[in-house]
Amino acid sequence: MDVGVPDASALAAIAFGEPAADSVAGLLHGKELYAPSILPWELANVAWKKSRRATGLAKRIAEHLDLALRLDVTTVEVDLRAALKLALGTDVTVYDAGYLWVARQVGGPLVTFDARLRAAARSARIPVLPR
Repeated sequence: MDVGVPDASALAAIAFGEPAADSVAGLLHGKELYAPSILPWELANVAWKKSRRATGLAKRIAEHLDLALRLDVTTVEVDLRAALKLALGTDVTVYDAGYLWVARQVGGPLVTFDARLRAAARSARIPVLPR
């Protein structure tokens, strides 16, 4: 089966109905999805940021977070020493390097809208979507 590694920016687009939701859904359709175990925390942080900007929508945002946390994504414990090495080599945070590490481990592309993480993936010779 085809695999993919969506980061929080990609899954947040789907979960919170952002403009790129359909595009991301198309990229992930039919793929077995993997992500570092930090993913739920990052999605919750996205919900927190959105709730702070739109306090009147906090309840609805929390409901969308619940949906995001039920997406069929297998979370993986990351080798932190390897992630540190990737982070130092690509100039991203260790959190972001965890996505690079998972993509290498499962042999699938990283799916992200984060420009810096996209550049890091390319630098590390990890396929990245959207192109």
